[in-house]
Amino acid sequence: MNTLDLLRAINDWVWGPPLLILLLIVGLYLTIRLRGLQIRLLWYSLKLAFTRHDDSAQGDISHFQALMTSLAATIGIGSITGVATAIATGGVGALFWMWIAGLLGMATKFAEAILAIKYRELDENQQMCGGPMYYLEKGLKAKYLAVPFAFLGALTALGTGNMVQANSVSAAFYSIFAIDPFYIGIVLTVFTGCALLGGIKSISRVASVLVPAMAVFYIVATIVILCIQIEQVPAAFALIFKSAFTGQAATGGFLGSTVVVAIQYGISRGVFSSEAGLGSSPIAAAAAKTDAPGRQALVSMSSVFITTGIVCTLTGLAIATTGVLGKVDANGVVLNGSALALAAFDAVIPHGGLMVTIALIPFAYSTILGWAYYGEKMMEYLFGVRSVWIYRVIYTLMVFPGAVLDLNVVWGIANIMNGLMAFPNLIGLLFLGGIVAKETRLFEVMLVREGTIAAESHIE
Repeated sequence: MNTLDLLRAINDWVWGPPLLILLLIVGLYLTIRLRGLQIRLLWYSLKLAFTRHDDSAQGDISHFQALMTSLAATIGIGSITGVATAIATGGVGALFWMWIAGLLGMATKFAEAILAIKYRELDENQQMCGGPMYYLEKGLKAKYLAVPFAFLGALTALGTGNMVQANSVSAAFYSIFAIDPFYIGIVLTVFTGCALLGGIKSISRVASVLVPAMAVFYIVATIVILCIQIEQVPAAFALIFKSAFTGQAATGGFLGSTVVVAIQYGISRGVFSSEAGLGSSPIAAAAAKTDAPGRQALVSMSSVFITTGIVCTLTGLAIATTGVLGKVDANGVVLNGSALALAAFDAVIPHGGLMVTIALIPFAYSTILGWAYYGEKMMEYLFGVRSVWIYRVIYTLMVFPGAVLDLNVVWGIANIMNGLMAFPNLIGLLFLGGIVAKETRLFEVMLVREGTIAAESHIE
């Protein structure tokens, strides 16, 4: 067995039934404890996400900037390539299970953020620090879980969040303009270094521009496809629900899928897209200005709705309505991943695939910046604030090899660590669920007094 086969086997085990079942159990448990908060307060969470609020409260960045930093690390590659991979392997029924993962993941992400803010602290530079490593140590009194989480997370940021994304950018430029990855690597390294010099405030400002622009561009493009293919939309929805429970028969080059495969790929790619339960995004939430942990937690919760509920759904419908599932490329290889998504756009919009490829460039770059902040905060937890600058230099320098090298091995290792870091975080969420429920009760009482929600709707 060669290295890649070994990594693939380990990855299949890490992202296999144990982790997926634990993710679902935690999401369901928190949904019950919070009485379906992700449905009851969804509208208010979206309102909070896109309005200015609590600028005078303690924190480093606004609600919106925290949301954009979180989305910078999730929306894009996972919401496009991840969805296409799930459908290519599990059939369009996998999209239904992505919705289930997203619905339960909203409660998980709310809990992560409320704990991150409750247990956050100021470092010696008077900047906020928070996330699973802090609530695992201070809330659960389990530093033996916090340290492995932070170590795995810092390494994952270098691989999944940095090198793989840099490779995606250089590959896109090479395919469109035939520019040597060497030059793209240099430019990308310089741009990344400049953005990281200012820390979270600089990163959030860049993300606040890039993320809305690229998200709107992609969403509008997919809506155009669905409008053109409007007659196919009802049939697509029917197939999604049917194949979610019966599997999908083989068609074209598509080999078909069982219900088990649809569930496995739907849930795993749903988690990959939203990062709910992995423990990375609450690090950005901890830096937000907020007068109550629950308010920012609702904003964080809304990111799952945006990534899975909107972007992933549009990607899945675009593939389902254009009939590209099971098609093969010029070499006879069945389309998968980003190639499948690009084929859906090409099938309806002239040069549509080119448009999406161009859109993926800022998607990937924003992911590099979002994960840079996650990685440096985990390093700060492990080795102190002085290690941040060292990590930023290493992180910036790793962009170049990421742009020019074959990253199959790096991707395999990083994906394994990404899954492993979820285990201590999910254990913490299970045992800290009572604190989450208590904080939520106090928060909802405050909302009732403000007149934001009706008295009968909050947790008793």
